[in-house]
Amino acid sequence: MKMRLKVIFLEEFGKAFIPKRFRPYLRNYLLKAGVSEVPYKLYGGFFYLSLVVTYIVYILLVYPALRGRSLIEVLLYSFGSWVGIQLGVIFAIGLIYYLYMEQRIYIRTQKMEEVLDEFLHIVSENIKGGMTLEEAFWNAVKPEFGVLSSEIRLAAKKVMTGEDVTDALREFTSKYNSPMLTRSFNLIIQSIEGGGRISDIIDRVIRNIVETKRLKKEMAATNLTYVIFVSFVVIAVAPALFTLSNQFLRILGEFSPTVGGLEGPTNLPLNLGRISINPVIFQRFSIYAIATISIFASMIISIIRKGSIRAGVKLIPVYLSLSFLMYSLFSKVADIIVRTYFGL
Repeated sequence: MKMRLKVIFLEEFGKAFIPKRFRPYLRNYLLKAGVSEVPYKLYGGFFYLSLVVTYIVYILLVYPALRGRSLIEVLLYSFGSWVGIQLGVIFAIGLIYYLYMEQRIYIRTQKMEEVLDEFLHIVSENIKGGMTLEEAFWNAVKPEFGVLSSEIRLAAKKVMTGEDVTDALREFTSKYNSPMLTRSFNLIIQSIEGGGRISDIIDRVIRNIVETKRLKKEMAATNLTYVIFVSFVVIAVAPALFTLSNQFLRILGEFSPTVGGLEGPTNLPLNLGRISINPVIFQRFSIYAIATISIFASMIISIIRKGSIRAGVKLIPVYLSLSFLMYSLFSKVADIIVRTYFGL
């Protein structure tokens, strides 16, 4: 009974945060990712998760800073900080969820494009064997085609219930942002509406798909040098440069007061005054800069390799982990060298 109440509570909270007029658009979006029902319970769980994270942040960071203030100040700052923190947490959770769904949609689209030429080849053979277009599509559905089989099966069911085959195919292609799917099925639809020989058109579409895949592989192989160069800069060069800058700043910070305190003229080529940059702040800046470089580099590499920025989402954790690992390694080695030769 308690579990049922908890589940209902989660679902009701999830529905409360999704406006009714927005729900059909959300459902259509989730269908692209292969989610048949809107997970209101999950959205309710996200709300409770944001509450827990907000409470922890408030207790650890905000509440200690409010000690010694008046009651009105405590109430005002508590309310403002709580609302701001929870909105920020909800935005972060929503962004992660959106990126996850976009990645699922992209993977589903890629899987359909990989088997599209094989599927259309079976359709063409079925039509040449005397089947109608609807029968050819239905009999071409095979388990090994995965996502494409599910989508074609759904379109075939719509045709069986009275919907025109061209409308069903247009609805299918409009769901996914895939130029290959759109061009291929648009040519088939135009052939159906124009009354041409559909099997010949499908054979031409198959040849175009095969040629497009071949060109993509050649482009990926040609641009491999750029991928290696960008990866080397992100993983090795950027962490090394930030490490050297940080250590150089430490050395200047230790020696500048000594040089500046010398009496009489000095013949140094540099005018060493007081260093105004805090090494701790610079180290934080280095971490933020490396994270930013890693994120944008993963997107650039995904565009070079796949032609889509969405393919770079899964590369972000890899580049972040490797770049921070190299930064930590370089920092430890540099600390040992500076401690050995400079005594810092």
